[in-house]
Amino acid sequence: MRTSRIIAAVILTLVGVLSIGADLFSPYDYAVQFREHANEPPSGTFPLGTDDLGRDRLSRLLHGSRVSLLCAPAAALVSVGIATLIGLFSGHYGGWVDKTATAATDLFLSLPWLFALLTVRALLPLHVSPWGSVAVTFLMLAVVGWASVARVVRATVAGMRGSGSILHARSSGCRTWRVMCFQMVPMLRPILSAQFWILVPVFLLAESNLGVLGLGVTEPLPSWGGMLADLQNYQRIPESPWILAPAALLVLVVASLHFIVSGDRRWE
Repeated sequence: MRTSRIIAAVILTLVGVLSIGADLFSPYDYAVQFREHANEPPSGTFPLGTDDLGRDRLSRLLHGSRVSLLCAPAAALVSVGIATLIGLFSGHYGGWVDKTATAATDLFLSLPWLFALLTVRALLPLHVSPWGSVAVTFLMLAVVGWASVARVVRATVAGMRGSGSILHARSSGCRTWRVMCFQMVPMLRPILSAQFWILVPVFLLAESNLGVLGLGVTEPLPSWGGMLADLQNYQRIPESPWILAPAALLVLVVASLHFIVSGDRRWE
C-alpha cells in the first residue's frame, strides 16, 4: 500500500504542478485557433493534435485541468462548510432543530442529484461568461453535495454532547458557540478532512458528466468535462485515440485520490 500511495502522491503532485503552471507549460493559448491545422494528429508542433477548431489539445488539457482541479476542491470545501454548520446545530441542539435538519438532509439524499443538477443548470441562462459558468457549476455541486457529510457530522456531534471534555467546558461556563467552535470542531477535523477528500473526486466526475452534456463550463474556457464531449462521437476513437487523453487523465487523478484517501495512515 505504501508504494501505491507514493506513486499516487507523485502523480497528483505532477498533475497539480502542470495544471497550476498551465500558462508556463502550454505551447499555445487555449483559445487560439489554427484553422489551417484543424483535426491534425499529434506532431512536434501539436503534441496531442488539434480539435475541430484547430485549437491545441495539449494547451486546452493543461488549462482544463487547472479549472477542474482548482474548482472541485473549492466546491468540496464549501460543501463541507455547509455540512459542518448544519450538522453542528442539528447534533448539538437536538429537538425541532435536529428534526428539521434531518428532514432536509433526507430530502437531499433522496433526490437523484445528478438529474437535479441537470435540471437546475438547464434552467439557468446558457449564455453566461466562461468564469461565470465555472462559478455556477461548482456552486451547484457544493449546494447539493452537503447532505451525506451533514449526516456524518450530526451523528458525531450527537455522540460528543455527553463526552467528558464537552461537559467540563459547559460546567466551566463556556458559551454554546465557544463549545462548538473550540471543542467540537477540532474533534471533527479528521472526519471533515476525510469527507472533503471523498467529495473531490465525486465533484470531478460530476463536472465531467455536466460538461459532456454541454451544461458545464462554457466555451472557450476548457475543462475536463468539455473536452470529454469529443468522445460522444465514439467512432472517431479508433482513428484518433489521442482524444482519450482527458478521460485517461481523469481516471488517473481519481484513482490516485482513491489510493491516497483509502490507504492506511501509516506510511510503512
